Amino acid sequence: MAARPPFSFSASLAFLHAFPAMTGQQGTAHDTLTLALRENGTTLGARVTAAPDAPAVDCVLTAASPLGDATAEAAADRLSCHLGLTDDLTEFYRLARLDRPFSRVVERLHGYHQVLFPSPRELLCWAILCQRVPLPVARKMKQALVEAAGNRITVDGEPRWAFPDAEQLAGFDAPTLQRLIGNQRKAGYLHRAIRQWLDLDESFLRTGPYDEVRDQLLRLAGIGPWSASFLLIRGLGRTEHLTPDKEMIRAAQRVYGYDFDDAAFAARTAHYGRHQGYWGHYLRVGS
Repeated sequence: MAARPPFSFSASLAFLHAFPAMTGQQGTAHDTLTLALRENGTTLGARVTAAPDAPAVDCVLTAASPLGDATAEAAADRLSCHLGLTDDLTEFYRLARLDRPFSRVVERLHGYHQVLFPSPRELLCWAILCQRVPLPVARKMKQALVEAAGNRITVDGEPRWAFPDAEQLAGFDAPTLQRLIGNQRKAGYLHRAIRQWLDLDESFLRTGPYDEVRDQLLRLAGIGPWSASFLLIRGLGRTEHLTPDKEMIRAAQRVYGYDFDDAAFAARTAHYGRHQGYWGHYLRVGS
């Protein structure tokens, strides 16, 4: 699968190695990404490595039964989105060269394409699970959902678990969800949000008018402004707008060396325009 240059698969692996939401689900050893995914009702294993002579990755898919072309193509598209292979960094990097403190971050991360969650559906659930609980607790809740769906496959001799697809998640009623994750309020949000998600068009969410997409996400149970921004940037690759949080403010202060008030943050996001979400992600990863 081709990647838009510049592209560094090693930078993607480095990010995934330290990505807390994916702990235990993906392997990053030996310059290889191994993971499981669900497409068209099928659990697939994927082994992804850097292509030797081009800005691209080589991918080998495995499944318990022969894969049809449609499923293989859907998996390739999912992996391309996951690794941000088609992201064009040209204008973002041009703007970064004009921003001397931040240009040092770009030098360290040069060629890193934003790694999204494996699917926006998975991020929707994660955004609900991680609200106001420690990350280890959220990971335990998420793993309970994964194991209950049973999407297990062996890749390179190691078990990998695919996050449930929307239909599998919708098959869990509210009492089952509460039993799995041990939190009644979150179970209620998940139960409603998953069913609402089934009515959405992922293609529209990725490419439709930003404000309309944001409004659709804000109507999902358990999703407020910060979670909607999280879904847009890290689930759908929509980097046009950025909603700061305390962690991002601290990252900006480390990079720029001064306190960031609302005016300072607005000035930086204005400089990066429709790439401000990429700027914010690089701040988190590289500061």
